[in-house]
Amino acid sequence: MDSITLTAATLAGNERGRATDIFIEADRIADLQPTGARPPQGTVIDASRLLVTPGFIDGHHHSHENYLKGRFEGQPLELVMNFVRPLKPVPLTARQVYVRTLISAIQAIRSGATTLVDDMNVSPMLDRSHVDAAFQAYEDCGIRALLGFTLFDRPFFRAMPFVEEEFPAELLAQLDAVRPTPAGDVLALAREMARSRHPSEHRVGYIVAPSAPQRCTDDFLKATRSLADEFDLPVMIHVQETRLQAVTGQIMYGSSMFAHLDRLGFLKEKTALIHAVWLTPADISIIAASGASVQHNPTVNMKLGSGLMPMREMLDAGINVSLGTDGCGLVETADMLRAVSNTAYVQKLRGNDPDRWITAPEAFHAATRGGARALGLEKQIGEIKVGMKADLCGYSLDQIAFVPLNDPVRQLVYAETGSGLRLSIVDGTVIFRDGKLTLIDEAAILREAQEIHAELEPIIAAVEESVAPLLAPYRRIHARCLCHPIASDTYPARFECGL
Repeated sequence: MDSITLTAATLAGNERGRATDIFIEADRIADLQPTGARPPQGTVIDASRLLVTPGFIDGHHHSHENYLKGRFEGQPLELVMNFVRPLKPVPLTARQVYVRTLISAIQAIRSGATTLVDDMNVSPMLDRSHVDAAFQAYEDCGIRALLGFTLFDRPFFRAMPFVEEEFPAELLAQLDAVRPTPAGDVLALAREMARSRHPSEHRVGYIVAPSAPQRCTDDFLKATRSLADEFDLPVMIHVQETRLQAVTGQIMYGSSMFAHLDRLGFLKEKTALIHAVWLTPADISIIAASGASVQHNPTVNMKLGSGLMPMREMLDAGINVSLGTDGCGLVETADMLRAVSNTAYVQKLRGNDPDRWITAPEAFHAATRGGARALGLEKQIGEIKVGMKADLCGYSLDQIAFVPLNDPVRQLVYAETGSGLRLSIVDGTVIFRDGKLTLIDEAAILREAQEIHAELEPIIAAVEESVAPLLAPYRRIHARCLCHPIASDTYPARFECGL
């Protein structure tokens, strides 16, 4: 890697008027100096009209949904999951997985993300070539990534209440006949990835990703926790995204899922609890005491009507919060700028005291330092500091979002759309410059993606048609859970206007 000097940059958070030279050696920030204090070295990039920020960390994404973009609306999570994770998914080649993964990477890069955490579905057809293809996609485009594949040993339809009562016996028998990938097989591959793809040694590393408590037996959850502890790996797990899941916890465990995970010894540092929308003050205390992080996905929580996470209460308790985009089949986008702005906007709907509303700097912190801490990488990424990884983005100060310039961070969060991105550096390598990705042919990849989708679309439509018989039972279960009591001190997550 060559040396790089960014000259006369405006740094996010710096006092107005101070220009800084950023010296990069190999993959690290080697020095920060007032402009002109020392001669530039290596490749010199004029950053005098750039706002330079730490790259965003997209803490949760599902690249496997990309070919389903734009197909769903007006359905809650429990219904739409039948389409994005069908029991018999569309068969793909490794090349189709590679291109699908790059769609996410391209949009992540273009929206200021330098790190992407991908939770990829490989069940029920575990194919090592698909996992390798996804890793290779992230290697080729230059982004930092942590890739996990969803780990579970309980069929998704068995992970909710009232199934025996609401599903016809014949349909239930058909569903039970389709089994998840054997637990031993997925855990064996997870162990292999833990050995060969540790994020401390690889820009594209592995993260342990059990799907959710209700989709895993307790023994399986303990096995994933043990694997993460053995290799000192980060963990992500979906927890109580919806009211239905809060009901599921009460029926399945006699408590919240947070309390159940705590009893199992699952909650620790470097563990990201994805969504955490429906919870109580006691749940917040459990999370805070454990050192686990909460991973906020505001865009998908709005589109699916799942609810609004109590972010201020979490921050008050000392819980680290990170941000993510979630799946492109659900929200159509891996746009981290949108996730950051949506956080700052929608969290202002909680409470009447404006002094407690989430601010733009707090949303920015969650997308940078919060994301790093959730992964146990706070000493590596998330800040512009000497010794940290050189993961940086530069936005044009001549774009409309920053004219006139009053507060760079507020204007980045509330006004920047990605059109002003001029520079992205990851691990000391320029991966985006002046409107173009530098390591891959973006136009060719997008053309190929269109061709693949044209080929797959009839198969996708047939799979969706096959799901139709499941929808009525799921709707009945969903309706029952809306009426089923939950803890009286659960934080209000939705505006209830009747059924």
